[in-house]
Amino acid sequence: MTSQTPAAITRADGRAPDELRPIRITRGWLDSAEGSVLVEFGGTRVLCAASFTAGVPRWRKGSGEGWVTAEYAMLPRATSTRSDRESVKGRIGGRTHEISRLIGRSLRAVIDVAALGENTIVLDCDVLQADGGTRTAAITGAYVALADAVAWGQRAGHVKAGTVLRDSVAAVSVGIIDGVPMLDLPYVEDVRAETDMNVVVTGSGSFVEVQGTAEGAPFDRAELDTLLDLALVGTSRLARLQQDALAAEPAGFPAAAPAAASAPAADA
Repeated sequence: MTSQTPAAITRADGRAPDELRPIRITRGWLDSAEGSVLVEFGGTRVLCAASFTAGVPRWRKGSGEGWVTAEYAMLPRATSTRSDRESVKGRIGGRTHEISRLIGRSLRAVIDVAALGENTIVLDCDVLQADGGTRTAAITGAYVALADAVAWGQRAGHVKAGTVLRDSVAAVSVGIIDGVPMLDLPYVEDVRAETDMNVVVTGSGSFVEVQGTAEGAPFDRAELDTLLDLALVGTSRLARLQQDALAAEPAGFPAAAPAAASAPAADA
């Protein structure tokens, strides 16, 4: 670890090591989705759309429990050079599968599937622009879209009144750059991090998932504890921003008409 005082260090974008990028959560971004959010972590922008469907995958029928799953994708020009669409390639990449499953696991950690009833909510998280932290932004925005979709289901009479979401969930990246622990890494920091970590945390401060890798030298227990503490600082701030976003009632929500039944997607 560096001997410099982290509080005295200024990053390339002017932030302190423990400071989030500018965060914006815009609800009701799509006209038709039962829940939709444009979430922005600095230059990273992810559109999260929640689709509510009456019914559950075949393997879950008769259980009395619902299902929440997610799909993640990145637009061809989300980065500085164009990437081919995975649908054109004819196969989904391993990274895409991994992030989709991470988002689904993170959301299922805070929802009471029994209270949801035999209904399915699918979160589509599409990266419009990538500047680091796309998976953490997707989780943070998807929770807000999920909350709106649950509320839609209750207004439509598909979900009984009561507590369906037991807690909130948000995620943030942390890493060690030049020996200094830093919060919410943009791409220029992410690519040169000695240690890179994505941390998913509930609103009450419990960990859902920790994904950490030593890109250079291995990290020790003290560094791990410092990074986790930093992640808790960031996710607590994100939880407040989520609460603030949900407290405001945006215009343009779809009417709570009965949801069409179809064969919901299963998730790994």
